[in-house]
Amino acid sequence: MRRTRWRAAHVLAHRRGGHALLRDGEVVWEGDTLVYVGPRGGGPARVDEDLDLGESLLMPGLIDLDALTDIDHLVLDSWAPADRAPGLQWSADHFAHGRRDVFTPDERATVREYALAQLALHGVTTYMPIASEVHSAWAEPYDELVRMAETSRRIGLRAYLGPAYRSGVNVTTPDGGRDVAFDEERGRAGLRDAVRFLDHAAALRDPLVTGVLLPCRIETLTEEILRGTAEAAARRDVLVRLHCLQGTTERDLVARLHGTTPLGLLARTGLLGDRLLIPHGLVIDRHPSVHGEDRGDLAALAEAGVSVIHCPQTSLRYGQVLHSFAAYRAAGVTLALGTDSFPPDLIRGMDTGVHLAKLAEGRADAAPAEHYVEAATLGGARALRRPDLGRLEPGARADLVAFRLDDIRDGVQDDPVRTFLLNGTARQATHSAVAGRPVLTDGALPGTDLPGLRRRAQALFEKMRAAYGERDVLRRDAAELFPPTFPPFEETP
Repeated sequence: MRRTRWRAAHVLAHRRGGHALLRDGEVVWEGDTLVYVGPRGGGPARVDEDLDLGESLLMPGLIDLDALTDIDHLVLDSWAPADRAPGLQWSADHFAHGRRDVFTPDERATVREYALAQLALHGVTTYMPIASEVHSAWAEPYDELVRMAETSRRIGLRAYLGPAYRSGVNVTTPDGGRDVAFDEERGRAGLRDAVRFLDHAAALRDPLVTGVLLPCRIETLTEEILRGTAEAAARRDVLVRLHCLQGTTERDLVARLHGTTPLGLLARTGLLGDRLLIPHGLVIDRHPSVHGEDRGDLAALAEAGVSVIHCPQTSLRYGQVLHSFAAYRAAGVTLALGTDSFPPDLIRGMDTGVHLAKLAEGRADAAPAEHYVEAATLGGARALRRPDLGRLEPGARADLVAFRLDDIRDGVQDDPVRTFLLNGTARQATHSAVAGRPVLTDGALPGTDLPGLRRRAQALFEKMRAAYGERDVLRRDAAELFPPTFPPFEETP
């Protein structure tokens, strides 16, 4: 069996149940499994490949459980003033008369390839996808996820996949208010396709593709589909990721539609359990817009074994904050990380999270760097129920990534992890491997035409941007919805 060794100035090894920093270390693997993690020169003498990464941080591959697999829309909708914000989602009229796919299936495949390449370039080795349904006729078709699985396998990432499905969609009403418009049969068909994809993923017999259930936002799902999802998850013993507890509008809609809170609806439909992953998880009783104090929601999440996928960079860009990382962690809630927007840079995300936690708690040590690194590795592994991921120790899967630390622009170095999070970026990723197979090599993705992919993605972004006008309740075009930061320069006569 082929044996590979990587050496680095700093190795984030795993020892006695936690991460430990190893100076001048090496990692050796056979096939897809680590066989040695320790001091340089202490591993097996014979290897088939020997790579010295120099002044780098070699660590477990990053786990992104709310990974953008789309063309970013945050660049368009995170800065809209109140008069334009309602135009960035479907109008009720568009739901009734104008639903269509903005992209062709081939264009969607290009979007997926572009996004997966971005994940790999930023050091992500394991991901669970998220994509916008705004520019689709409904949600995610089965065939699209089949093609995405093939693209993911070609690039070499570890994927937890399934088509997103929903019973309804958030719409803007003619008076500018918010509502959910339902097409319940589409929701039933979506759940059937999601279960069908579980069969497809299992038939691949590829350890890099695992089927999961990915219903959309909780307010867009009927109780029938929520219960059906819980039953399918229990029957097949698969994970469920559901966006919820993420905003006050969601909370208001769930109260009006179901007469309870989102957390109450999860419990009532059988979803509140250790198979459930919740992206964001911001709005519970301790949130300032609810009660501003703990009334038991955190304990309910922890006791159920729910995992919360914290997306600090996206939260900040929408003016939100988790209240707080330290409190959730202290309560025993499993915390994993996600990016949810571009760039899929978990290093920047971790740094953002550290500083947001300081604001939320009012103290500098509220959520130190090491807690965020644990969330991006061990927390993600716990959420996935994969103790063989998120750590560098013998017997674990050979999923690892190296980041260069030798650029003068990174400043002087104190602790390599803390300094990297404060001054660095995931664009410093140079090498990665998943299940022992190289993915990122010298900062590039062998076999992927990145310049061509960039050109095609830009053209598709322009197409996506132009389509917002047809969904806007006031039918404003893209030029009005997305004005430039500054007026264009014009030559004076």
